[in-house]
Amino acid sequence: MKNLLYIGNKLAIHGNTATSIETLGSFLESEGYHLTYASSKKNKIARLLDMIFVTIKSSKRVDCVLIDVYSTQNFWYSVIISQLCRVLNLKYIAKLHGGNLPNRLKRSPFWCDLIFKNAFKISAPSQYLMIAFQSKFASNLMYIPNSVEIANYDFLNREISQPKLLWVRSFSKIYNPKMAITVFSELKKEFPNAELCMVGPDKENLIDECKAFAESLNVEVTFTGKLSKEEWIELSKNYSVFLNTTHFDNTPISVIEAMALGLPVVSTNVGGIPFLLEHEENALLVNDNDAQAMVNAIKLLVSDTNLTKNIIQNARNYIEDFDWEKVKYKWFEILKS
Repeated sequence: MKNLLYIGNKLAIHGNTATSIETLGSFLESEGYHLTYASSKKNKIARLLDMIFVTIKSSKRVDCVLIDVYSTQNFWYSVIISQLCRVLNLKYIAKLHGGNLPNRLKRSPFWCDLIFKNAFKISAPSQYLMIAFQSKFASNLMYIPNSVEIANYDFLNREISQPKLLWVRSFSKIYNPKMAITVFSELKKEFPNAELCMVGPDKENLIDECKAFAESLNVEVTFTGKLSKEEWIELSKNYSVFLNTTHFDNTPISVIEAMALGLPVVSTNVGGIPFLLEHEENALLVNDNDAQAMVNAIKLLVSDTNLTKNIIQNARNYIEDFDWEKVKYKWFEILKS
């Protein structure tokens, strides 16, 4: 199967963070696959209509359809397109996204069955989602992790004398950006030279709110807005700890990238995170929204240099298995069927 249609939210051109449709799509194209995409329309209704139109238009020339399946409102795109694929007799692969998909299975069992029981394959990027989907959909379920090109990430073995915090995510309530600011404010009391830089697009018009929150706590936070991957990788050389403050998560690419760069990760222990990160092995984990625990974890990184060095090296070793040069063979296997 060389001719593929990829259905998802291709919105990086509008300032959103690049998602799988951009990254995996680009990787597959580099391996000789021919891809058609839908959709980059910003309006949700226009995007759905474009997805339907492109699916019908491409039905005679594509071998398979890749469908990004999300757990929130965008879930309904995958319901509609998967059933359209059935009508058009097109094989489709359901590519799972989002840390809240297990709850979607419980809330919408009928619609989930329509998508997943009729899928040619289901691609799960984490053991967390593998376990959630195993009982009902084991026959066509495959584990294929999110991938990066490790060669593009210069590994730095960092020493932490002053916490220089980096947060990279869309400004969305589910990613809890204010927690990072609260943590930073507490750290400043003990580490006056501490820094916080927050990188990402303003997905829900939260940046102004976060700026006001930082001002109310009397701390200076650097807000860069959206940066290209190359820009934030270069920026990361100036920072020593990566924060992940999310309420829900699966296998975030930004965390994988931080591990590849040698940034020790301090994360909330939610969704798929404990299936990716192991406390005091390749990261430090705290409970959801527990700012004080995150402060204490960062202080531990500063005080226990041996633990920090081990976490950094273990994380880099672990993340080698997420390299596209290894992961691509799983996609070759699924697409040659």
